[in-house]
Amino acid sequence: MAVEGTLEGKVALVTGAAQGIGLATAVMLARAGANVVALDLPGANWEPLRNGCAAVGQRLETVECDVADEASWEQVTGVVRRTFGRLDIMFNNAGISGPSRALWDYPVADFDKVMLINCRGVFLGMKCAASLMQSGGSIINMSSVSGLGGGRFLLAYNASKHAVIGMTKVAAVELAERNIRVNAICPAMTETPMMLSLEAGKTEAEIAALRARFAAMIPLARYAQPEEIGAVVLFLASDASSFVTGAALPVDGGLKAQ
Repeated sequence: MAVEGTLEGKVALVTGAAQGIGLATAVMLARAGANVVALDLPGANWEPLRNGCAAVGQRLETVECDVADEASWEQVTGVVRRTFGRLDIMFNNAGISGPSRALWDYPVADFDKVMLINCRGVFLGMKCAASLMQSGGSIINMSSVSGLGGGRFLLAYNASKHAVIGMTKVAAVELAERNIRVNAICPAMTETPMMLSLEAGKTEAEIAALRARFAAMIPLARYAQPEEIGAVVLFLASDASSFVTGAALPVDGGLKAQ
């Protein structure tokens, strides 16, 4: 899906890059010509990403990072400055879903954890990116269709994804004079470890019923693949989207068109 050379010589930073959408997108960015700085938690399995970047000859730097920790971002900033001297693309992808619980039964500690990672992490990532982008750039934040509506039982997740869109719009206005574009993407159900974790402990019949229920909500009647989300990130990272900023773009198979 990545167009070779589209991002030749660019430097891209991806959070949550060891698996799922982050992994797929980081490899696609490398295939499009970008050098990649990849962030994930300590203990992450970097082998798939290393193999993907090595196959296309692009430079890869991996950094252990807690996106909710300001000191971790100071380390990341230093790595990018020393290694590349600048940043062109930022994909704020890392996030968690939190527990599925009713409002009156939602644990405060879990609420705080989701907001720290999904909101503070995006804020710190944008702050880091803005300090490293010398002559324009593109910041892409991971929201969700949950950031465009309501729902049930994922209060903190929904709240955090609405917040990401709000931060995206403010940053887009503030950074426009520096030619830094800021957009959010809003995927629906995607075949990632986060989504598949909902199937843990279920029987084959229960898994089939769960998948059928989710697919029935989407006009295209299926989950997205991580590469389909990555393709939209590549569009927003490239000059093809040079007049797009402050947008919250659904990537949802028509879910929000209903």
